[in-house]
Amino acid sequence: MSGARHQLLAIGEVMAEIRTDGVEGFALGFAGDSYNTAVYAAREIGAPGAVAYLTRVGDEPLSTAFVKQAADEGIDVGHVAVDPDRHIGIYSVSTDAHGERNFHYWRSESAARRLFAVGETAMFMQDADIIYLSGITLAILTPAARHRLVEALISRRSAGSKIAFDSNYRPKLWETASAARRTIQAMWDITDIALPSVDDEMALFGDPTEMAVIDRFAGRHWDGIAIKRGMRGPVSPKLDPEAHPDFPPAARVTDTTAAGDSFNGGYLAAFLAGKGEAERLAAGHALAARVVDAPGAIIPRRDF
Repeated sequence: MSGARHQLLAIGEVMAEIRTDGVEGFALGFAGDSYNTAVYAAREIGAPGAVAYLTRVGDEPLSTAFVKQAADEGIDVGHVAVDPDRHIGIYSVSTDAHGERNFHYWRSESAARRLFAVGETAMFMQDADIIYLSGITLAILTPAARHRLVEALISRRSAGSKIAFDSNYRPKLWETASAARRTIQAMWDITDIALPSVDDEMALFGDPTEMAVIDRFAGRHWDGIAIKRGMRGPVSPKLDPEAHPDFPPAARVTDTTAAGDSFNGGYLAAFLAGKGEAERLAAGHALAARVVDAPGAIIPRRDF
């Protein structure tokens, strides 16, 4: 499948997710912001091989199990490289009564941190209708690797791919806040489909209000834009206020781990299906509302 053009190519880090399940103590899964988006987009699209994931993993049982799970989701794993000297990252997550999360990470030696470590890595990035990544994808890389990735994205964009990006700002992953601002602004400059969250943008760029964030993004043209505002639903500067659909709240909030990631997956799947902006917003919000009702980043297929 990896020789064909994909509808969506997602780039980033996947980790083994160890979560408290309230019954037997812990449950094991695999997650990571860009991978979560890839899984939910693949489920919505429903065509094996339409979505591909580019990452690096180790040569150990957890990495092998991840590759099998991704393939079982219908994701093309032909872009997953094996690094025999490193391993897949690991994190644990527990949630409180309101669905808010507490994380612990073991990822400093993650194989994904060597993405784009050498120039040849960019050869793994094939053309796709949409190439998706996040601020976390960039944060785990060295400055030189970030530059290679951005240059590769510019090349693919020139060849016809649309770039989709979520700033997903996590300060602890960046060497400095100024490096994060510089890199993420460079990404916004080459992005076609913007999927930011208000809170991340305010924290990173110092916007004093939600409206300031919206006004900043309204200052240029986007093929698609959804500014996420949690359970209040997204806003798009492409639409008049009255043209936004209703965003019903989730029936129950059990775990907010992949709320934004699943929104992105639903939005991008709707974009690829040729839906209009309002329908994309509604599709992303509806999917996120379903996902936060279940524990873990990726809900079981039987419950999807």
